[in-house]
This record gives sequence, C-alpha cells and structure tokens, in this order.
Amino acid sequence: MHKTMVLMTLCAWLLAGAAVAVDGGGKASSSAGTVESRVFNVLNYGAVGDDKTDNTEAFSACLKAVTEEGGGRMYLPVGVYRGRILIPAVSKPIPSWITVEIAGQSEPTPVFGTIGAFPLQTNGTIVKSLSQTGPAVITASSSPQSLYGEFSAVNVVIRNLEVRTTDDPGIGGIDLRYALQCRIENVFVNTGVYNVQASKPTHGTSGLITPACNNAALTILRNVIVTGYHTGILVNEHTDGDNINLASNIDGLEFVFAHHASRFGRVGAQRCTHAIAVTGKHGFSIEQLDMEIAGKGQTDSKNEWQATEYNINDPDNLGIADIRYWVVEGNVGATESFTRNGGASIQARRIGATRAGNEKAEKIGK
Repeated sequence: MHKTMVLMTLCAWLLAGAAVAVDGGGKASSSAGTVESRVFNVLNYGAVGDDKTDNTEAFSACLKAVTEEGGGRMYLPVGVYRGRILIPAVSKPIPSWITVEIAGQSEPTPVFGTIGAFPLQTNGTIVKSLSQTGPAVITASSSPQSLYGEFSAVNVVIRNLEVRTTDDPGIGGIDLRYALQCRIENVFVNTGVYNVQASKPTHGTSGLITPACNNAALTILRNVIVTGYHTGILVNEHTDGDNINLASNIDGLEFVFAHHASRFGRVGAQRCTHAIAVTGKHGFSIEQLDMEIAGKGQTDSKNEWQATEYNINDPDNLGIADIRYWVVEGNVGATESFTRNGGASIQARRIGATRAGNEKAEKIGK
C-alpha cells in the first residue's frame, strides 16, 4: 500500500511538472491556467542557430507574440543566429509600457585585451549580422502613435547575449534610442575579430545606444563589453553603468546632450583613441576610469589608430563631470600621464591624488 501511494504521488508530481512546459506556440504555461511565465522560445518560431539561416522573420514572429501577450521573454538557446532582432513599436491604445526581455541561454565569453591575437569563440548565444547598411543588430523601433514623444512603450531587457557585426562595421550593435527604458546585463558587443586586430571604424556606428533624451528615467548597464566600433557606448541621460569595458573603439563612452546626469562605477577603456568623448552638454560621474594605452611597439600600420590621442576629448567644454582615473601604459606599467582636450568643467583626479595636485598629472591638449 505504501509503495502504491508513493508511486501515485510521484506520477502526479511528474504530470504537474510536464504541464508547465513550452507548448507548440513557444509559451510556457501552467495547467491550472492561472500562472504564465511568458517565455517564448525562438526555436518554436522557426529560428535556427546554425550560423547560416537568416532568422530575422523568425525573431519578428516571436517578438510579435511577446508584445501581443503584454510582454515577456524572448529566449534564445545556445547557437549562432544570423539576422536582426527588430523590436516592434508598442503604441496607443496601450495605456502604459511593457517589458520585452531578450535572453540567451548562458553568459557570453568576453574575449578582449591589449596584446596578442585570440580568436572569438562561437559557443554561447550569438546574434550576428554581416550587413553593412540598415538598422542595428538589435533595434527598438520608433512609434508613430506613441504614448510619449517618438518612444516605443517598451522597457527592453537584454541579458546573456553576444552581438556581432563585421570588422569596420557599417551597422550598430544595439540601438535602443526609441525605447523608454532598458537594462543591459552580461552582453558582449563586437565586430567578429579580437579587438587588437580590429580595423579603424570608418562608418560612425555605435556598439550600444541608450534611450534618447527625455526617456523614462531608467537605463541600467551591467557587465557590458564593446569592442571595435567608432563609439563604444553612446550615453544619453539617466544612464547608470558599472563593470563596463570598452576596447579598441575610437570613442569609448560618448556623452551627448542630456537634461539629467549619468553615473558610472568602474569603466575600463583599453586602446581607445579617446576613452571619454563629450559632444553635448552632459553632467556625469565615473567612480573609477581604468585605462590602458598602447605602449611602444604595441601598434602597427593596421591598428595604429588604437594609440590614445586624448584620455578625455571635450573640445567644446560641454562636460560637467567628476572622474577618478588610473592609467597604465603597455610595457611600462602605471603612469601619471593623463591627457585631455578641453574639458574645462571636468574634474579629473588620479586615484590617490589630492585635488591640489590634480593638474600636475595632466597634459592639457586645449
């Protein structure tokens, strides 16, 4: 009798577990019909992670289901997925915004550095586009009937994903300027080559663009790496970032016009022409800006553009900022050398230095 009861209990438990499974439409649901996890597997919409198939239509079908359900998670198992993820505009008559999450199966391997030649891996979840024109690999579309401005009524969450374009990319990696809010976590945006071997970017593209000015005041970046672009991250207002690495970009962080201030914790900038660029009035702080500049013999004719021109490039004195920095030169070690072009209202201080001794460690370019 006891064995029979145990068997019946086990069978009931297994059946209940099986009911909370991904159905043919790709949405996980409860047998009771009262709880839905809203997870949409791209494989159920025709996506194939074989590094050959164009999955743009499959991605769009999956996202259509996500938005029609009122938000949810677009899930990508391990694989290399060609194509673009175009997040559809969410507009009136919806009364408020929804969350659209795009999540890979596991964290990407962030291959970047300052010397050597290391091929990028093809394991993990990778979304890849080899196009040289058109929208970014992941793009939030603008809304013609928006609740507010041209913004789409979405809070975009992207996590555990690698985004690839081509060397000297003609398109961006992630463009969320028309999203109201975003959270980007454990994301590696690159151009398909190890950053030391990256060609000079000539198309003015960005690895990541955060929600534009007048957004809904929540932009969170955690564990984000960008390599090989003209601009690593184009920073709009309300951006809060930490554990950011920017390797071999012309401009690591570019701060554009903002009403509200932005904050960063630790930012690493390796072999960038400018670690920080300011092109619009913007108040910001960086608690630790750790930079490594290429040393003697660490560049060649192809990557000489990765020699640092200025650590901070703010020729029109538009930045209002506090920065604590540390500079390492390849083959030399820690150095007090620090260069800036303009930046009259940027208070930059070497870690451990007093404010009175701040300017001694700086070479003012303009």
